[in-house]
Amino acid sequence: MPAAPPVTLREITADTLRSIIRLDVGEHQKAFVAPNSVSIAQAHFEPKAWFRAIYAGEEPIGFVMVYENPEESEYFLWRFMIDHRHQGKGYGRAALSQVIERIRGLPAATRLLTSYLPGEGSPGGFYHRMGFVDNGDEDEGESITVLEF
Repeated sequence: MPAAPPVTLREITADTLRSIIRLDVGEHQKAFVAPNSVSIAQAHFEPKAWFRAIYAGEEPIGFVMVYENPEESEYFLWRFMIDHRHQGKGYGRAALSQVIERIRGLPAATRLLTSYLPGEGSPGGFYHRMGFVDNGDEDEGESITVLEF
């Protein structure tokens, strides 16, 4: 059995934009994450957004965006998605692990937060397996979950 290709986080360029925008989650997951085109547009108008395409080898497979506010010790995983054709292969875990390690290395970072809508197809279970813990707070019906460093 061949080894899985390495997962990397890469800047999105004019040449790669269309391939990242075409990535999509499964139908049952569409209520849980905005399309990448919306996320990329939002990122361009938010100076504290850090965003990258997720690649497996040379193939784009996902997208991640973090709200970074270095004046505070908290960071927020704003968007995270793996294309439906690449889910269940360990790519999400590998990509999010890289994001977590990157944020852990930032000055004064003490925790990473994210939110999710509960329900079938929700990423809540994935975040919990990655070490996030619900803190009991909600924002517009989304459960807030935290990974302490």
